[in-house]
Amino acid sequence: MKKTLLCLVLCLSLLGAMLAGCGSTQNGTAQTPATSNISNNSESKSNDEKDSGSKQYRVAYIARTQSDSFAAWLANEMKAAAEKYSDITLDVFDGRADDEKVNAAIENAITNGYDAIIVQPNNGEAQRPYVEKIVEAGIIAITTNARIDNIEGSSSVDADPYNQAAVNAALALEQVPENGRVVVLNGPSGNFHADERRKAWQAEFFDKRPDVTIIAEDIANWNKDEAMAFMEDWTTAYGQIDAIISMNDNMAAGALEIVQDYSKMLSYGVDGTAEACLLIQEGKMTSTCLQSAIDLAELNMQTVHKLLTGEATKIDVDIEEVLITKENAGDFVEMYKKRGLIKE
Repeated sequence: MKKTLLCLVLCLSLLGAMLAGCGSTQNGTAQTPATSNISNNSESKSNDEKDSGSKQYRVAYIARTQSDSFAAWLANEMKAAAEKYSDITLDVFDGRADDEKVNAAIENAITNGYDAIIVQPNNGEAQRPYVEKIVEAGIIAITTNARIDNIEGSSSVDADPYNQAAVNAALALEQVPENGRVVVLNGPSGNFHADERRKAWQAEFFDKRPDVTIIAEDIANWNKDEAMAFMEDWTTAYGQIDAIISMNDNMAAGALEIVQDYSKMLSYGVDGTAEACLLIQEGKMTSTCLQSAIDLAELNMQTVHKLLTGEATKIDVDIEEVLITKENAGDFVEMYKKRGLIKE
């Protein structure tokens, strides 16, 4: 039976219980880690400073965009995770992949007196001064997916983008044919995740495989339609392409829509979206690295609750990365089915 993706916008109403055993990864299965404390610099307050628990907190989540599949998934998981906290009300605002709209949403949240503001940056450096304004206003600030480093008084919940790309690059070292011709799809310039993933591909693959030629490379801004347009031009202009190296799944999936013969095309992404897992299971995509929106959302809510109640004053924490290939893609497809994100 043909599988189709359920619209992410509708997935909130279908969200179920968290997967059992979400504590550690076993053999690359869908039991993804809830947290991985790579850098947890929390500073506990004394008991008399902690909130009694009776206070209600208003939290704003400024989503980078709702048009990108991963960002939309994360926004919906944030809503679901917030429902587990009786003292937290979460409001989500769509930045529409526009720095001015993201920054305006941050300023509005400050003006409206939210107790905490979680920002998913569109461009970290463009959002930096506005996150600094959150801190200056005495409001709890968290940056996530991707973090903005070196903002005094701000916390972060993220993943390690270098490692996310590196696990794919290690696979590509063995898979890309000698003298391979590849194309590269990048995320927005200045975005921490986009830049670090590209650095990893350079250091962990291109520098080790000087025989490989990048025949085309461009910024597709995490966007499927932009990736499709580039790939259409590239296949016309260059003919043979051995691999698509993409900094996220959405762009990889867009490029693959142009591909006629999947058996001759390798393709790598990051995020582990439902769409990518289906493509891998069907043999149309090679691999991805899971960036679990489920884990990110759970960890964001744990973090903001600790900060709001005074259990900690600063937290920097990352989730783990899990490589998804054809061998284990079925486990993640089943995970998405349980959460209502894939229908038969």
